[in-house]
Amino acid sequence: MLLSLHIENYAIIKSLQISFDSGFTAITGETGAGKSILIGALSLILGNRADSSVLYDKTKKCYVEGSFSIEKLDIKHFFEKYDLDYQNITLLRREISESGKSRAFINDTPVTLVQLKELAQYLVDIHSQHHHLLLENQDFKIKIIDEFSKNISLVSHFQSKLIEFKKCTLELESLLEERAKSIQEKDYFEFLANELFEAHLVDGEQEEIEKQITILSNAELIKSKLFLSTNSINNDQLNLLGLIHELKSNIQSISSFDVRFVELLQRIEAINIDLKDIDYEINSIDSEIEVNPEQLQLLNERLDLLMKLQQKHRVTSIAELIEKKDSIDQKLLQYIDNQNNIEIVEKNKIVLFEDLNRIGDEISAIRKQYTPALESAIIQNIVSIGIPDGLIKIQIESTDQFFENGKDKVHLLFTANKGIPLAEVEKVASGGEMSRLMLAIKSVITANNFLPTVIFDEIDTGISGDVAGKVARLMQQIALDRQLLTITHLPQIAAKASLHYFVYKEVVDGKTYTNIRELSPKERVDEIAAMMSGDTVTDAARMTANELINEK
Repeated sequence: MLLSLHIENYAIIKSLQISFDSGFTAITGETGAGKSILIGALSLILGNRADSSVLYDKTKKCYVEGSFSIEKLDIKHFFEKYDLDYQNITLLRREISESGKSRAFINDTPVTLVQLKELAQYLVDIHSQHHHLLLENQDFKIKIIDEFSKNISLVSHFQSKLIEFKKCTLELESLLEERAKSIQEKDYFEFLANELFEAHLVDGEQEEIEKQITILSNAELIKSKLFLSTNSINNDQLNLLGLIHELKSNIQSISSFDVRFVELLQRIEAINIDLKDIDYEINSIDSEIEVNPEQLQLLNERLDLLMKLQQKHRVTSIAELIEKKDSIDQKLLQYIDNQNNIEIVEKNKIVLFEDLNRIGDEISAIRKQYTPALESAIIQNIVSIGIPDGLIKIQIESTDQFFENGKDKVHLLFTANKGIPLAEVEKVASGGEMSRLMLAIKSVITANNFLPTVIFDEIDTGISGDVAGKVARLMQQIALDRQLLTITHLPQIAAKASLHYFVYKEVVDGKTYTNIRELSPKERVDEIAAMMSGDTVTDAARMTANELINEK
């Protein structure tokens, strides 16, 4: 339960410290005094969003801290899940900086708003005066049934599957769109890939072809010059080898006379060997070269093909053409991968669709099983708070659609008068009836799903007279099992509380602030009397107030 609340620099609250007790607590005060501001501050530590607009003094940060007794709650799993320190008295704190930046803490450990809100759902349920409008909301109607039937975990499982299903659907749409684009390109890429494949590209081939074309284009000239060269080496008229042999003989004949002639002889011998080698090389090259117009034409055609492919793909070498071919092959592989992925995602979507149908049907069956008991409990409550002929009927319409909470649509039918047919609650219930109906529903839900603290924020709007007393007794009943905080403008309700706080405004140094204090027994009588009679509190009003307080 909520033990205390400390608020600093929030709205028109400068600084406020308030302690709470178990049971039924009433909070009253003049209109505009700031009663609902307390709920706004409390909502911060329950995970609601806020910005710097909540700061009263824009030069200072705002913070709200609440202490909760949680030792009787089975929520240690939450602290284990997020590796947080568990303490029987747990502190929830929220800070809003001057710039609007928000920070949240659980037992002084920083947490996210999601984590703060997750913990809050085990601690507090706030119901405001406008919440009866939720009776028009389809999701809220379904939530009433699910909370009563303890179906929430199964619905959460459905929601997880639905998120997967939606992601799967989006992924499939993206893959199909990608495939549609690929189909338009696939034939073209296959043509390019085949063209490059059939070209049998070899890195360095172009340079070799250009070299061969140069030789074949000049074959006759080359062979002619080679013939003249070898002829000059071996020709009878100009025989270089013969002349060198003669030179060698002449020097050899005098080599014994001077060592220098021996050295010359060695050099002449080296020339003789090189010249013979040159003669052999020329003959070898000459035998390799042939005048071959057909081969020249084939090489030119091959070079032309390579040049056209390079021009087509805007590259300047065969190596780049090979890279281009690999890139095209990769795109074609991606098309195959895309098709495989489509098949996988389609199968996954079918499985998720079947899971959603199965879980949705299970949820629907549980809802229909618990609906009669829920109807009976709500009717019992609305009768007890002044609608003696009230009837309510919950119709569950199963569909083939997937909604956020299952496959059902819920129609909440109501009548307040005997003989008047049931109709959609939002069409036939008055404001006061809607408030009481919502209170009756909240009473059933809080009794069925234990929350240690329930807060009613002026939900008695539109209620007065004898009905107010009946509503007060229902609130007393709710408070038997849990802490109930009620912000009210009705003396009948305030009188039934075991603890009474008064919210008021005060001016300090020319500035208006909201404050709160616990009323003494005498002050409480005066406050309830004032709520009944207005500004002038009479002895008769005090007597009536005493009677309301002491009424059993």
